[in-house]
Amino acid sequence: MQTLTVIKVGGKIVEDESTLRQLLQDFSSIQGPKVLVHGGGRSATKIAAQLGIESTMIGGRRVTDSDMLRVVTMVYGGLVNKTIVARLQACGINALGLTGADMNAIRSHKRPLKKVTLDDGTESMVDFGFVGDVDSADGEMLASLINRGITPVMAPLTHDGRGNLLNTNADTIASTTAKALAPFFDVTLIFSFEHAGVLLNPDDESSVIPHIDAALFEQYKADGTISGGMIPKIENALEAIRAGVKKVIITRADAIDGTHGTIIE
Repeated sequence: MQTLTVIKVGGKIVEDESTLRQLLQDFSSIQGPKVLVHGGGRSATKIAAQLGIESTMIGGRRVTDSDMLRVVTMVYGGLVNKTIVARLQACGINALGLTGADMNAIRSHKRPLKKVTLDDGTESMVDFGFVGDVDSADGEMLASLINRGITPVMAPLTHDGRGNLLNTNADTIASTTAKALAPFFDVTLIFSFEHAGVLLNPDDESSVIPHIDAALFEQYKADGTISGGMIPKIENALEAIRAGVKKVIITRADAIDGTHGTIIE
């Protein structure tokens, strides 16, 4: 079975000109078929502020009311996505920008009220608005595009099948895409961000944990080594492995060749 690489890159990387240029050069150098999944939250926050729309974050997650949904649709599905597509075309990669609504790639439902631990340690039921939790993805359709030499560039937007777009976590989009493609390819999923991997000491970039499995994850979570936003990232990674993805790597955005970082297995 042919090897395929799914790269997820955070908004902090794609929103900076120098890091974006390097990332796309590195991505273009990856051999074989590939998929790029991107974020763009900081750009959404900046443009929302310029439009007089307040951004609300609860427990590190964005509350998406109707005004913010318009902003993230413009930013994720438009500005960020099409900038990446154009840059990849310049690198000789025949890229196609997609949201989950395009060709029914990823369908989701509106997140119900969710209990969240607030910054002060208390718990509260929160309505996140137009935020999507994934139900299904069309791996066969994506595989058919890839087999025609097309490189999908996935924006963190999905739809509910009833005409509504939904803001959806980019890590979830990446793991969902990887899982949907696992029956058709040997998939490696790479989560790239600003650190060298999952760190034993957050202040020491050389303290990368080389391997994490489900048992180690529970241990590191219990002792506080792994916390915050890294928890859902590794949960997504472990779920992808259980669904047939061959390998998941968490690494720096300038080290996406598959030889660096933390391997989740």
